[in-house]
Amino acid sequence: MRPLHLTGVLLVLSAMAPCAWADLIDFEGFSDSTPITTQYPGLTFTNTIILTSGISLNEFEFPPHSGVNVVSDNGGPITIDFATPITSFSAFFTYLEPLTLVGFNASATQVATATSLFSSDDALFGDPGSSANELIELDYAGGISSITITGDPAGGSFVMDDLTYVTQGTTLPEPTTLGLMFIGIVLLGFRKTIKS
Repeated sequence: MRPLHLTGVLLVLSAMAPCAWADLIDFEGFSDSTPITTQYPGLTFTNTIILTSGISLNEFEFPPHSGVNVVSDNGGPITIDFATPITSFSAFFTYLEPLTLVGFNASATQVATATSLFSSDDALFGDPGSSANELIELDYAGGISSITITGDPAGGSFVMDDLTYVTQGTTLPEPTTLGLMFIGIVLLGFRKTIKS
């Protein structure tokens, strides 16, 4: 068994390990039928429109993952361009047709792809075993500059909510002097506990 003070040190050090910082977009705060283009800094959306529960969104078939707003593919596949490349993308999708997500690097070369698990996962009439709000993810450490999300090529086939992405090179900030002092005090406390 590891001594208590060593276990405490390992816990503190693991808490200090850098980890990626994800940005979340929940699409709240916009009125129904608002086209989404450049409202989110560093992202440019194409063929994307807000749908709101009880207005243009049938929330019984397409329940939002959170809040009351989702976005839908309006007139064609949704494309998202990132001003700074990302390493990870995920969102929750409810769809009427199979979805394909494709990630491209800055040279427009395909570098990542993902597909939906079912042909349809709408809450009332989806495929057996499916459920609304399927989480679909794309990852590529080399950097994704744009993503295309395709259901029906003409659009109107899926909704997306709670989009999360990690910008390339983003990590949590390094510990501050105050944080390092706190760690020292905690370690000193572990040492005194062991001696007594």
